[in-house]
Amino acid sequence: MRTNRIRTTAIAATALVAALSLTACGGEDEALGTKPAGTAETATPAATSTDGKAQQDAPEAGAPETQTVPSEGKHAGGNGGTPSKKSETAPTAKSNTNATAIPACTPKNSKVKVSSVTRPINHLLLTVTNTGSKDCAAYHAPFLRFDNAQAVYPILDDSKPQAVVVLSPGQEAYAGVGLLGEPGENKPVKSANLGVIMVDKNNKSKGEATLKLPAKTYTDGLGFVTYWQSDVETALMY
Repeated sequence: MRTNRIRTTAIAATALVAALSLTACGGEDEALGTKPAGTAETATPAATSTDGKAQQDAPEAGAPETQTVPSEGKHAGGNGGTPSKKSETAPTAKSNTNATAIPACTPKNSKVKVSSVTRPINHLLLTVTNTGSKDCAAYHAPFLRFDNAQAVYPILDDSKPQAVVVLSPGQEAYAGVGLLGEPGENKPVKSANLGVIMVDKNNKSKGEATLKLPAKTYTDGLGFVTYWQSDVETALMY
């Protein structure tokens, strides 16, 4: 029993000495200003006033930037300041177009002829040639009259080209003439003469040329004439 008490007392004394040693070490660490492991402090910004000013000076996210344009000096592509008076009164595209319009081909500056074709059947071919010294335009479609008829021949709207045919001196334009309508609608009449009326860009008459038709030309007045084309194949494809 005595032996057990001595051992117990010795163990308790040893534990007490160890505890006092740890306490003394902790106090020494605090005195030296050190912290135990695992207790690191969170860093706090020192200059808060400077950061606050930077945030105020920074632009808001998504806000458009503004630039100050000098009241004088040159900008890219032109002079700065208010536009000149000349730029305010610049001509429009419409006035430019009117000023540079090409004169129409008329009996005075061109020649028209008519000829028969083998294909397609019951068709004629009109050809206009620029005989002048300047460009002319074959506007729209010619107005046709067979044997001094009061009404002009029907014009085929589906043949309208994408652009007006412009002829340099010596060049030609073409129009196809279908002589007959649907079979049985009217009795064909033999015609000897053909009146060809050229028009300007406003579809107004600019003079008439009278041509002698090929022999045995028959029409029932229900045919058509195409717009002026730049090639024979297109004029006779209808």
